[in-house]
Amino acid sequence: MAIAPRNQTRRQGDVNVLVPAPRPPIKGITSCLEQLQQHWKADGSLAALWNAWPKIAGPQLASHCRPLQLRGGRLVVGASHPQWLQALRFNKHQLLGALRGAGFSVKDLVFQHHLCQPLPAAGTEQEAQVWAQHPSRVDVFGMGSCQACERPAPRGELQRWGHCSFCQRLLMDEGIAMGTASDAG
Repeated sequence: MAIAPRNQTRRQGDVNVLVPAPRPPIKGITSCLEQLQQHWKADGSLAALWNAWPKIAGPQLASHCRPLQLRGGRLVVGASHPQWLQALRFNKHQLLGALRGAGFSVKDLVFQHHLCQPLPAAGTEQEAQVWAQHPSRVDVFGMGSCQACERPAPRGELQRWGHCSFCQRLLMDEGIAMGTASDAG
């Protein structure tokens, strides 16, 4: 059985009673904020990563993806839509290099869906702006045309599969391409 420190016990008759630990001395708000900022800047701090995220990920990814957890060198990044998850996976090595270049000791990246803000109302100008910036329409490599179906597609998709995501889904449904068949219906 553990023995409590003397400043946390009080004797009442034959019994020792535990009392709360003494309070630390009162600090000013300025010193508290400075201590908090130092903690945020510490290596391995998620708050420091949040602060540097827009520069590390770039404006396009940073507005739709954010760091969620940093533990043991493993960073979990949440994306607001499955297409942004695909963009993160496609740029995993560049993102990992940017994180290490910024001084974060990240060993691995894990991506997951994370809806961090409510969806815009249907038919609004905000919805049109989100759709205009959607990774299935805008890509860091630009747009191209699928050679198989001639649909417009991000060049990243065309480089990855040799055709657009619509053709990839058809191939998966037929069991030709790797992956599982999608739920058509």
